[in-house]
Amino acid sequence: MKKTFREKVISKFTHIAKKNKLLYYPCLALMSVVLCVYYIGRHFATNTKRYASVLFVVIFFMNSCSFSFAVFAEKTGFIKAQETYSAVVEDSDIALAELSGEENQIYIEDDYEDDYGDYDNEEYIEGVDAAYTLDDILESYGDYQTEEESDWPLEDNYVFDSSDWRLVLINKQHPIPEDYSFKLGTIKDGMMCDERIISDLLAMMQAARKDGINLVISSPYRTDYRQEYNFNARIKRYMGQGYSYMDAYKLTSQVITVPGASEHQVGLALDITCDTYSSLNEGFGDTKAGQWLAEHSCEYGFALRYPSGKEYITSIEYEPWHFRYVGREAATIMHDEDICLEEFWDRYL
Repeated sequence: MKKTFREKVISKFTHIAKKNKLLYYPCLALMSVVLCVYYIGRHFATNTKRYASVLFVVIFFMNSCSFSFAVFAEKTGFIKAQETYSAVVEDSDIALAELSGEENQIYIEDDYEDDYGDYDNEEYIEGVDAAYTLDDILESYGDYQTEEESDWPLEDNYVFDSSDWRLVLINKQHPIPEDYSFKLGTIKDGMMCDERIISDLLAMMQAARKDGINLVISSPYRTDYRQEYNFNARIKRYMGQGYSYMDAYKLTSQVITVPGASEHQVGLALDITCDTYSSLNEGFGDTKAGQWLAEHSCEYGFALRYPSGKEYITSIEYEPWHFRYVGREAATIMHDEDICLEEFWDRYL
């Protein structure tokens, strides 16, 4: 009877070991390695189609999903993190559609209703409901006075808690928790945000004005309906320019957070510009106001949510106007260490 490969290996190493007893244990070890490699190879050889199918599904998922690919590639080391975003966006045959200057401006919705209102204007394009300066807001607050910054010392050895409402992680991989609750406070007229951040927001605006900068607040809290409308409107616009639905979805998810995963929906994020530059584009980062916010917003608990160079982590393009309230301790660390909220969670929570 013809010997199997296993029998041949055992016979060979047994023969060597009998001839030289000093080689008994080395032969035993080597024989185990050879048989182990043989059985592993045989397993994969007999299941080639199965593993090929799994690999195909994984590659398809990585290539098709506009936000999961970057995270998957970075975590697995598939390619360098900095190259991941380029592979998805910059080197793709899909390019962001050219938008006119008018489409990048702030839009005011005339039919907005307070407290979870509806939107009936067919002409609406994603943007903000209104834009208010400090003077506009203070009309509702009267002679509002804030504490001086020196009265807010940072606590040494501060221990961060993942259950802290200020640090809730909301992104495409972490949608808004079902049990997350908050109370809205009014900034001005129908413009609202989480009421717990208003005092720090006003303090930051007052500090900026002392430095000759008149900040403008827009688009804080958005209803679920509003976020869905924004997202779908951008998809529709791209499709109107000739993109397929999947390509339009990819492009949209790089500039607008998917509904249910936006920090605007919990009132912790705001779009901030100034009275001399109202466009929501990268150019704001080069203005005096944009530079002031990048440097000083952390002193009032706000962090630049989507920094330049972190697109491969956040899956959102650089937005120098988009700020998120995280509290002064976390914001200071994020500023000093040049990290985004996702990186902060990895290091401190």
